[in-house]
Amino acid sequence: MADDGDPARWVVVCSRERLTEQAIVCVNVAGIGVLIVQDSETIYACERACPHEQADLSLGRIADGRLHCPRHLAWFDLADGSMSPGWPSRGLRRYPVRERDAQIWVDAAAIVPK
Repeated sequence: MADDGDPARWVVVCSRERLTEQAIVCVNVAGIGVLIVQDSETIYACERACPHEQADLSLGRIADGRLHCPRHLAWFDLADGSMSPGWPSRGLRRYPVRERDAQIWVDAAAIVPK
């Protein structure tokens, strides 16, 4: 993805077809669990573990632009990562994601700790 400076930082994580078949796809980028999520026509990439209780968010559900945690039923706004009111936790980490050549790409530099 030459428009972002270093094209090596973008990695293919799944095919567009796979994301069409399932709304939440689990991938690993440099050993870190990442979810690729589709809500309507928008694709998001975010951390897999809930920042509140470390639940596996891939077991949650998507509704109205929100990813719902399967453990404590709070939700995260997919657009900005914010958590539903009343929960003592940081928001959900989200990562840059693109679709190109029928593949879903994630910015690995944004995921891997520096």
